[in-house]
Amino acid sequence: MDPELSGWRTELAAALHAPLAGVLGAKTAKEFTALRIHTVGDLLRHIPRRYLSGTELTDLATIAEGEHVAVFARVARINRVEGSNGGGGRRPRPGRLEVLLTDGSGHLAVTFFGRSHLLHWWEDQLSNGVGGLFVGKVGSFRDQLQMTHPEFVMLDAAGRIVGKSEEKARMATLAQSGLVGMYPATAKLPTWTVAECARLALATLPVAEDPWPEWLRERAGVLGLADAFTAVHAPLELRQAERGAHRLRFDEAFATQLTMAYRRNDASARAAVPRVRLADGILDAFDARLPFRLTDGQVEVSSTIFEELARHRPMQRLLQGEVGSGKTVVALRAMLTVVDGGGQAALLAPTEVLAAQHYQTIRRLLGDLGGGRLLGAPEMATDVVLLTGSTPAAGRREALLRAASGEAGIVIGTHALLSDRVQFADLGLIVIDEQHRFGVEQRAALVDKASARPHLLVLTATPIPRSVAMTIFGDLSVSTLAEIPAGRQPIGTVVVDASLRPAWVERAWQRVAEEVAAGRQVFIVCPRIGGQGSADGLGVVELAEQLRNGALADVRLGVLHGQLPTDTKDQVMAEFAAGELDVLVATTVIEVGVDVPNATMMVVWDADRFGISQLHQLRGRIGRGEHPGVCLLITRVLPGEPARERLDAVAATTDGFELAELDLEQRREGDVLGASQSGTRSSLRLLRVLEHADLIAEARELAEEAVRRDPRCQVAGFADAVREISLLTDGDWSDRG
Repeated sequence: MDPELSGWRTELAAALHAPLAGVLGAKTAKEFTALRIHTVGDLLRHIPRRYLSGTELTDLATIAEGEHVAVFARVARINRVEGSNGGGGRRPRPGRLEVLLTDGSGHLAVTFFGRSHLLHWWEDQLSNGVGGLFVGKVGSFRDQLQMTHPEFVMLDAAGRIVGKSEEKARMATLAQSGLVGMYPATAKLPTWTVAECARLALATLPVAEDPWPEWLRERAGVLGLADAFTAVHAPLELRQAERGAHRLRFDEAFATQLTMAYRRNDASARAAVPRVRLADGILDAFDARLPFRLTDGQVEVSSTIFEELARHRPMQRLLQGEVGSGKTVVALRAMLTVVDGGGQAALLAPTEVLAAQHYQTIRRLLGDLGGGRLLGAPEMATDVVLLTGSTPAAGRREALLRAASGEAGIVIGTHALLSDRVQFADLGLIVIDEQHRFGVEQRAALVDKASARPHLLVLTATPIPRSVAMTIFGDLSVSTLAEIPAGRQPIGTVVVDASLRPAWVERAWQRVAEEVAAGRQVFIVCPRIGGQGSADGLGVVELAEQLRNGALADVRLGVLHGQLPTDTKDQVMAEFAAGELDVLVATTVIEVGVDVPNATMMVVWDADRFGISQLHQLRGRIGRGEHPGVCLLITRVLPGEPARERLDAVAATTDGFELAELDLEQRREGDVLGASQSGTRSSLRLLRVLEHADLIAEARELAEEAVRRDPRCQVAGFADAVREISLLTDGDWSDRG
């Protein structure tokens, strides 16, 4: 294949991006889609989870329920249970052969079901003390791991193979081939089939120059790419396989960091209008009226932002902080700095509820400084306008006019801001709240409304580990607000076991009634709107109805979810904020931005259906006033299960960064990285951002050097790497101009 015709600059990149069907055939290639494998490169980067040497016994403690695995083990015990022939109208019952495998310390149960002659045949092959390779899906029975009807091949000391079928021959070849790779597999693609296909793909690679220049390979201390593929799929020793895997992980880290480095370089080369803080302007007037003292963190981050706003190149900064750490005030001070300089600021929020919350908060903080042309407003006052999809026509026309004329210094809105009808006189700063909720093209549309490159401030209330920030937000400088402002109340969290202690659930509703009787308000959160009739799957609608007719019959209860009309949602939220409702039963529409200081309690129904970070976000909706908060996590999941461990972790700490790392450990990076909001594949297959943080940091340094050596991205391998990341993530809006 001609690389020029394929669009790739290097011969290896062109070969690696060839469709898998051209190597394996359409039928086999289709089976690989279940493993997110579509190209030759995808398959070659699908490496074994572990390696076994010859007939070395597998550590049975490493396998987990639900996995398709291949294990070497010895037969410790065999028990045959005969079936029945039926009679008296009863159906015949098959017998079973119970086999207990061992690695010398742990055990794995294997069960076969069948008629008597089959049981005898299996028993003849599975001799006590003989080792073999067993392949199948791990399940459990009576708290013991087991496989049912696995494929197997037995090998005695003399190398005797039981069975002559093609599949058993493949398995035997694998078992006798020295260092054996155990691949992530499926029922239709067992590990030996994946191994065969990987070697077929390996054979198609051309003898070509490595895509990375020699200086980079030497500095990184990595194998050549072709050698790395051979090392992981056909290793002679474990150290060789490890070096191969290291090269592939480095490639993922470096390609991502290189792309980010070029974006930073590109952004720094673009001109922006400096926005210098003015003395005696609206910002100084705002600061003088603040009813509270800024935290040291707020002062420090604001100072950094002021410096960057005053430069001729655009600020690109991510501001992260715990729920309630004061990000909104920092963002508002940045917006007022731009207003002082004659520019405008746009704040983009993901939901109408959050946009309205921002509007109300900012208007409250500004007072008459946000009154614009109102009679008696200070001379430096500016207009603050709100624009959402549900803004009435007259209000929309007025908001559009004030934004276009420059009268509105601060424009707050949802996706409605992206409309072609929305124009700005001088858009100097874009503030994006919860940026992961916006797609690439959506955000680019707002950038394109500025006559010069605008400054950018991204806000997130989801704490982000440093290694993740380097990877996801590598084109942004990161500031963190770790200090919680004075006055925030502690929040106690308790896991309510609905299975073992059902009385605790009734006590939870009593506790809600007590909180209401004390004059305070309560959130009740459900993971779904409706429970589809399931007895244990109550949604918002069913649970609200049940509580209205039962434990909370005497309280004012409202319902809020995403399928309600916008005006109904706004009305319900306004009533709750005004204290006209005591209890709000809602979905996660209240996850971010809802600020009701009188809300002191939250009950999360079916809490195990939420992630760690999401629970932390939800919990941040309470304890924002003068009273301590309490959060009850109701679950039917039993102690010891992974979902229950997540809940116990949330109950044990309110440290969002600690929880963020735990959350990342338990989730695939593909859920966190890449462009999940645009529906594309993650760019990370092998890299684990917590485990390989040092490798990511090293790759970042080398990427910076690469850009210094090649600022225009003319090195063919670099160009291909940036193209691949851009294809996988749909690019990033921040590199659009």
